[in-house]
Amino acid sequence: MEADWIRALAGGGLIGLGGAVYLLGNGRIMGASGILGGLADRSGWGTAAERLAFIAGVILMPLLIGLAAGSTPDTHATGNAAVLIIAGLLVGAGTRIGSGCTSGHGVCGISRLSLRSISATLAFMLAGILTLAVLRRLLGVI
Repeated sequence: MEADWIRALAGGGLIGLGGAVYLLGNGRIMGASGILGGLADRSGWGTAAERLAFIAGVILMPLLIGLAAGSTPDTHATGNAAVLIIAGLLVGAGTRIGSGCTSGHGVCGISRLSLRSISATLAFMLAGILTLAVLRRLLGVI
């Protein structure tokens, strides 16, 4: 439990490093929702193979790190499948409406001092805090 902040710091640093490497290597912002959404609507940059390689890395690397470390951290996610599906659909819709997600706006946009990204990230965070408060405190779902 004492090392949780170290893992969080290392994870945040790796996400930032990944965003920087992605920008330097591809000349594009690392926005996960744009990369994933581009597979569905076949828009924008790159090939499907490039997008699939990124998504595979996002899924496989935590699994490989967990295998190497001998354990994976407890996520405290709900076991309620309906809540997870609804949450995923709402996040997907929100990223399209907000023209990006936390990786695009929160990591890459804020590091470029984009006022639009700072505003979007504040809105994401406030919506998440309010949603958690309603679900946990008022409805007892989570």
